[in-house]
Amino acid sequence: MTTWTPVGKVNDFAIGTAKAFELEGEAVCLIRNSNGFHAVADACTHGAVSLSEGTVTDEGIECFLHGSEFSLVTGVPKTPPATTAIEVFKVQVEGDGDNAVVSVGI
Repeated sequence: MTTWTPVGKVNDFAIGTAKAFELEGEAVCLIRNSNGFHAVADACTHGAVSLSEGTVTDEGIECFLHGSEFSLVTGVPKTPPATTAIEVFKVQVEGDGDNAVVSVGI
C-alpha cells in the first residue's frame, strides 16, 4: 500500500530544480521539469552521491559527479558510467494552481 507524504506546494518548486527529502526512511529526490513532477531515489547507483545536486533535464536527472543521466520515468541510466537503474516513486498533485499540494508515494 502506498503512503502519500505531502512535500510542499507547486509554487515551492521552480521548474528545472530538484530537492532532497527523507520520506519513510527513503532518500528521495523530487524533480520539477517542464513535464511536471517526478520522484526518484536520491542516490546515483554509480557514485552513491545525491542526485538532487545534479542537473535537471526534460527527461532525466544528471549526476553531478560522473555525468550519468537517469530517466525520470523508468529510472534506467541513459548515459554511462551508471548501469543500474534508480527507484522511481509516484507523485500526485492535489488542488489547483500554485497552491496545489505535491505528495510523494512510497
